[in-house]
Amino acid sequence: MFEGQLVFAQLMDFLPRREFGAGVDKYRGNRRSRGFSCRDQFLCLGFAQLTYRESLRDIETCLRALGPKLYHAGFRGKVSRSTLADANAAHDWRIYADFAQVLIRRARKLYAQEPLAVDLAQTVYALDSTTIDLRLSLFPWAKFRRRKGAVKLHTLLDLRGNIPCFIHVSHGKMPDANVLDQLPIEQHLRIKAFYGTSDNAVKTQVWIAISVYVLVAIVKKELRIERSLYDILQILSLTLFEKIPLFEALHAQNQPFPEHPDPNQLKLFDL
Repeated sequence: MFEGQLVFAQLMDFLPRREFGAGVDKYRGNRRSRGFSCRDQFLCLGFAQLTYRESLRDIETCLRALGPKLYHAGFRGKVSRSTLADANAAHDWRIYADFAQVLIRRARKLYAQEPLAVDLAQTVYALDSTTIDLRLSLFPWAKFRRRKGAVKLHTLLDLRGNIPCFIHVSHGKMPDANVLDQLPIEQHLRIKAFYGTSDNAVKTQVWIAISVYVLVAIVKKELRIERSLYDILQILSLTLFEKIPLFEALHAQNQPFPEHPDPNQLKLFDL
């Protein structure tokens, strides 16, 4: 229900809080929160993904500019680069991996009867990957080239709704074909990585990005929005902190949206 809520708050209302809280409790996520909870972290990184933010400074600057709107959007902790960086390092990435699995199961049920371009009774999958650039000085374990760091995100998509059902994070040079032997078809979404605890921040951000994408797919189906996921994401990037009904916001514009010009934006899936 609208009730004067910001678009961002309405969107986050679709998240199952009980399941999120269960994951936080399971991994003791808030034991070192320093006033910045796992939910605050999720909201910050969800905002960053939806609005194409490029750095912690970028996130901090944009959110602080919104002032008192942050409270009405659900934020309770003080947003700053240091607290967000500490949260990325300290909060267990498995909180967000487990939560993404909850959203995936929900989305796949919603899209189970989605028609395909071809008449096939069985589930059809597509395997693709995207390379995520990392600064080698900050992530020495992610060596990709001589002066460049990267990890590769291999994604198996259920083509009924383009819902991810398997995620594999590898070093940047791993060919897609090498992932085929590791595909656990029809199992829960999960992540594999070759690194130690120093990659906690990377995995956290990957899983939250996946969760946000799947959340938008859920909203599209539950509100019966006819627009593409790409269009919905573009609309949300411009309207998150407006006080209009979410359904109205996603139906109000009719023009197509151009491709976003920022090559550094993390694009997990081809929409």
